[in-house]
Amino acid sequence: MTRIILVFGSIAGSLVALFLILGMTLLAGSDGVGSEAIGYLGMLLSLSIIFVAIKRHRDINLGGVIRFWPALALGLGVAALAGVFYVVAWEIYFNATDRAFMEAYLSGQIAAREAAGATAAELAAFRDEMTAMMEMYGNWWFRLPMTFIEIFPIGVLVSLISAALLRNRKLLPHRA
Repeated sequence: MTRIILVFGSIAGSLVALFLILGMTLLAGSDGVGSEAIGYLGMLLSLSIIFVAIKRHRDINLGGVIRFWPALALGLGVAALAGVFYVVAWEIYFNATDRAFMEAYLSGQIAAREAAGATAAELAAFRDEMTAMMEMYGNWWFRLPMTFIEIFPIGVLVSLISAALLRNRKLLPHRA
């Protein structure tokens, strides 16, 4: 099972890292926003490898039968490894761009609030809150878990669905 996690987690992680870099470089607006939908779609597509990993393990290694909990554990392992790849890719991008993302994101969020008609007091409070968040985000010990939490819940969801579906041996049975 460890080999399956390493192989399929690396595939999913490479794909999600590619989607992250492409989304941030090609699709993000000048304010650092605009690639969220593509980013989460890329995460979902990349993490669909979890289904393939569980099915392969069920069919090749277990003779066509897998229980829910082992399937879930396998899926979570793949999701965790893909999450590590995602975090590393974000750190490379974040540091290669001299951490400019946070400044662009802050200015974009403030502009959006202004366009929505926020008062000067609301804008000042929001700016103070976001500035404090930016200071914390500058620390790796805060940024790394926050980045991991962006992707891992999607991996948990895909793992749960895949484990629930693939415990049924009649769903996509192995062909000899």
